[in-house]
Amino acid sequence: MQKINKIMLTAAVCAAAALTAMNIAFRIPEYTVLILICFAAASVISAVIVFLSIKHFEKERILRERENILRMMHSLNTMAVLWDSDFHYVEVNAELTRSIGYTSDDLSDIVTLRKVLPPDAFAPSLQAVVNNRDEEFEVIAKGGAKVNTIWNTSIVSTVDDKKRNSCLMLSIGLDISETVRMKEDLIKYSKELAESENRYTLSMDLSEIGLLLKEPGRSSYYISDQLMNMLGLNVSEISEGVLRARFHPADTMTFNALQAAMVNRHLLNDAGTIHSTEFRLLSADNTYHWYQFRYKITPAESKLLANIGGAVIDVTKDKEKDLLIEKMAYIDDVTQIYNRNKFMQIGQETFECSADADRSYWVIVLDIDNFHIVNDTCGYQNGNKLLADFGKIIDRSVSAGGFGARIGGDNFALLIHDNGDEKLPEKIIHKIQREIKDLCTDNFAMQTITCSAGYCKMSDGGSDFAQILDHAEFSLSMSDGSKNDIIRYDNNIHDRIIAGTALENELAAAIENNEMVLYYQPKINLNDGSLMGMEALIRWIKPDGTVIPPNQFIPVAENSMLITKISAFVLKEACRQNKEWQDKGYPPITVSINLTAVDFYQTDVKEAIHYALAETGLDPKWLDVELTESLALKDIDHAVKQMQEIRELGVKLSMDDFGTGYSSLSYIQVLPITLLKLDRSFIMYLEEDEVSREIVSAVIKIAKSKKIETIAEGIETVGQAEILKKSGCDHAQGYFFGKPMPADKFEEFMAMKAERQPQIISVEPTDI
Repeated sequence: MQKINKIMLTAAVCAAAALTAMNIAFRIPEYTVLILICFAAASVISAVIVFLSIKHFEKERILRERENILRMMHSLNTMAVLWDSDFHYVEVNAELTRSIGYTSDDLSDIVTLRKVLPPDAFAPSLQAVVNNRDEEFEVIAKGGAKVNTIWNTSIVSTVDDKKRNSCLMLSIGLDISETVRMKEDLIKYSKELAESENRYTLSMDLSEIGLLLKEPGRSSYYISDQLMNMLGLNVSEISEGVLRARFHPADTMTFNALQAAMVNRHLLNDAGTIHSTEFRLLSADNTYHWYQFRYKITPAESKLLANIGGAVIDVTKDKEKDLLIEKMAYIDDVTQIYNRNKFMQIGQETFECSADADRSYWVIVLDIDNFHIVNDTCGYQNGNKLLADFGKIIDRSVSAGGFGARIGGDNFALLIHDNGDEKLPEKIIHKIQREIKDLCTDNFAMQTITCSAGYCKMSDGGSDFAQILDHAEFSLSMSDGSKNDIIRYDNNIHDRIIAGTALENELAAAIENNEMVLYYQPKINLNDGSLMGMEALIRWIKPDGTVIPPNQFIPVAENSMLITKISAFVLKEACRQNKEWQDKGYPPITVSINLTAVDFYQTDVKEAIHYALAETGLDPKWLDVELTESLALKDIDHAVKQMQEIRELGVKLSMDDFGTGYSSLSYIQVLPITLLKLDRSFIMYLEEDEVSREIVSAVIKIAKSKKIETIAEGIETVGQAEILKKSGCDHAQGYFFGKPMPADKFEEFMAMKAERQPQIISVEPTDI
């Protein structure tokens, strides 16, 4: 504005000068022409000066405007290009070069610039350029990356001269790559969500999964359409009473537990955890179906309330399969009640829950007195019938919330809820004892059938249910042999367990310190006096030389499961030592080892024996496994199966202590044994008792008829040896022939026997 004022002032001055010149010319006529010529010349010069001034001022204005625009453009935090329409002038800001990687020199080239600006920026009509606003354009950056942009172009000034007619343009671009990606992701997610919702609806219909939800503060339950169809209902909300009425009577405790979960602080501590339970509901076909409810508990505003909801699935068909599998795994074949595995599972679950609920239970273990006599006198099948009948008595004795099972052989157990009556266990046991007495009919009419029991209270102490059951079983084992005995676990029994625990700890350390060694007692062929075998016997020798006999530590080892380590040592060491003596050139003989009930019933005996033989290289025919009669007959079906698997290895099988368990001779043909070992109780009176001689002779004859060899143990006199030889006994073992000896002494004994010729039995007893 200031420059325009100066031009107008100059024009006014020129006009005033012209008027003055004309006035002078009219006053001086003789100089009029000269004055007008001078004035005209001055006017032309003034006009040229004014024109040039205007052009100069215009250029300065344009330059200042461009500088202002450039300053503004470079201050923008978005892409910008300042250019004229014929591209003689191009200026870019730093944000553009940063975003696309091209330099300002690169963009001065029209070819490169066309990669950056949208096609409409190069339209022949400026109006078309201006009209295309908010134009999206994908820019290929110098490195090849795609940059999504949106452009707006405006005319900021015009350039008009004789050479060209051009406009100065300002194009501003925004990087919308992230927005485009979000839009694409949103479109993709929306599409996937729609597909997912369709799949969800379809899957819910096809899979028959219902939904059940209970919100705090509401007395009703929300159920989905699918669950309405499954239960045959026509409303989406049902009351607590209606839902409870649809539960199977035996599953009402499950419903109560679900109700309690919503106000139980203990369960709210693991909010978000998926829980699962199963129950039966009256369904659309008017029958009870099994359903699995997988639910989650979510705390509400009140810490004492919670939302509970989840999926309800009809698992009736699967449950039928599960029940069949459970029957195979948890149902006892003979009694058709639960077995030990199930009892331990339920017991442990009860043990864990009772601590939280401040409830207690009684654990009762029962044993049929002298059941083996019933088996011997009445037969195996009748013995099983007695077990089945006793199982029914046990089943009838289970109160609400209780549990009963056969836990092995003739041992049964009960888990009874404590109602506060300290005499409750004895009342239940007395009732069972009265009922078992009533079984003395028909095949058992000549029998006196009784049972004894041991029991304890779960809250009396124990780290887990297995220990609680041990207490009850231990109290039963404290019986003095009286019939109908009832013993409760108390402090005296506890003290014995403590003493046993101390010995157990000492024994565990002894095993680790290699204080266990094997002694060997010879077995002699009665026909020629030759050494035919040896029995490996475990000894515990303390560092001070004290020898602990097996009868002091084996029971402790069996109760603590240390017996498995001891048995593994005996098996491997006996095989190793026998193979070593064979490798030294001694005549091969059989080594016998003893199996305990723990080894036989709770471990994979066949695999353990196979591994020991393979590791030591001993031929299986030189290993003899001895089982006690009571062990073999504890569970006859399992025993036969295990023994057959051992025999398949080529290993010999002996029945030890035959006759002590009043077993029936008919078992000889059932059990796959190769040798029958007569107990010392029959041998010690042979010389003076005719009845003993007759019994031994009869047993030997029966065994021979079954092609089973016989061996007598506990022989201490030559008279006993001669009687046995005359009776047809094959082999003998006892102090008369040799006491148990450590390995070095037994090797000397083997060397001595190898030097002598086979002799008749009337040889002098050994001094070794």
